[in-house]
Amino acid sequence: MHALIDFPSFLRPEIFSLDLGGFSFALRWYALAYIAGFVIGWRVILRTLRRPTLWPGLEAPMRGEQVEALLTWIIIGVILGGRLGFVLFYQPAFYLAHPAQILRVWEGGMSFHGGLAGATLAGFWFARRKGIAASALGDAMAMVIPIGLGLGRLANFINAELWGHPTTLPWGVRFPGSGGLCPQDWPYECARHPTQLYEAGMEGLLLGLVIWWLVTRRDALRMPWLVTGVFLAGYGLARMIVEIWRMPDDQFLAADPAGYVVRLGDIGLTMGQTLSLPMVLIGAALIIHARRRGPQ
Repeated sequence: MHALIDFPSFLRPEIFSLDLGGFSFALRWYALAYIAGFVIGWRVILRTLRRPTLWPGLEAPMRGEQVEALLTWIIIGVILGGRLGFVLFYQPAFYLAHPAQILRVWEGGMSFHGGLAGATLAGFWFARRKGIAASALGDAMAMVIPIGLGLGRLANFINAELWGHPTTLPWGVRFPGSGGLCPQDWPYECARHPTQLYEAGMEGLLLGLVIWWLVTRRDALRMPWLVTGVFLAGYGLARMIVEIWRMPDDQFLAADPAGYVVRLGDIGLTMGQTLSLPMVLIGAALIIHARRRGPQ
């Protein structure tokens, strides 16, 4: 017998549900995390715009009403990109055989990397249309993304999904439905790494605090693309580290016992690591570029 933590029985994916006229409506923690992330991020950007000394040229790059319009396009980009990213990166064969299932976003299945790509395209389109510097808009978005990431990973934990490999560490969690998936020769009760909480702490809390410190104490927004670079490199590194303990999706385990999609002998990269590696490289390049140019 070893120490472990039982998944809290009072946690449920749904906050509440209503049955009206034969239809069931439910508010889920995951949906609330998205809503809260967008709203808090919007308010944080507005707060920084009220401090023009934080920005290049000592002038805010956007007006408040432009941020509100931007929010609409970012929401569309995140939802479309996140869904299409999940379809293309994680389950292309299934959705090719069942294309109507692509539209059923309420059943789950979103990719962060796809959502980031969708939000980036929407942001660049908006910046060009409104005459806003792409670097300022990108840095503003990168500054607040860790908020949504942290909330989203907490929702993943509440949903008892995306857990990690079996572990004997005392903070291992016995998630409902995960016991039967432990190795047959596993000598202990099946507890797993709470990788959702690892990601919430690294990609959300820690990365968010580092970026906020850079913005408020090191004039990071006055160095175009620096905040974007720190976010990309920071998220990419955090995700690649957590993937060491996170269980790959079933379709990748079926193709490779370790869940690798890129294998070099006995080592390899999971899908999450493969998608995150370019983020680290691009982020590092943007950091070097921004620091060479210096404050504007």
